[in-house]
Amino acid sequence: MTSKGSARGWNGRVALVTGAARGQGLAITRRLRSDGFEVVACDLDPKGLAEASEVGALVVAMDVSNEADWSSAIAATVERYGQLDVLVNNAGILRRVAVDEESSEQFRNTWEVNCLGPFLGIQAALPHLLQSTSAAIVNTCSTSALKGFPLHASYCASKWALRGLTQALAAELGPRGIRVNAIMPGPIETQMLSPEAVRRLRETGSKLGRPEDAAALVSFLVSAEATFVSGAEFVVDGGQMASR
Repeated sequence: MTSKGSARGWNGRVALVTGAARGQGLAITRRLRSDGFEVVACDLDPKGLAEASEVGALVVAMDVSNEADWSSAIAATVERYGQLDVLVNNAGILRRVAVDEESSEQFRNTWEVNCLGPFLGIQAALPHLLQSTSAAIVNTCSTSALKGFPLHASYCASKWALRGLTQALAAELGPRGIRVNAIMPGPIETQMLSPEAVRRLRETGSKLGRPEDAAALVSFLVSAEATFVSGAEFVVDGGQMASR
């Protein structure tokens, strides 16, 4: 089962990646395809999934905060490939706003995408992951799940929640044969960062990571080299947290 765009033959595993239309999610999709995975690339923006399709991924339009969309995406995956081995919960919303200017609606929406979405995905994927002999889940958290940052109340709160979900499920699902880990990216130069944010970070001497930096770590965490790694949190920030 080798698809167009794969750099090598099929490695026998299937991965689903959310937020795959651009930036970090697209980099993860490309990397897993080069690793020999069949990949299902999911995003709210169907037109943005063209590049994922070009590397041979099966593309599915979905809203990660919608339970029915998750059911449809998992069904499409299993119908096409007959299995699911890896789930990468990468979709996320970054909001930068003062707490007294934040709305309850936007706060709720950020949490629903950043934390509820991964929860719904894990629930939907679980029956198939339990059938895999190499099941792995990777949740994209953030260094904002390690330290509070001003003007990021909804983002920090949702990523801290996702960090807690990751730890709880690593403990719960580990005995059932599913590894669960988190990556904690710092500032990665993608469309998620506004031009103003990029300029501000560069002016302060902060390093900016590449989407491929996060993708390389995901590649390791879902590989056979990481079979004894679960419940771990990997910071990908060029040493910024260490220097704070």
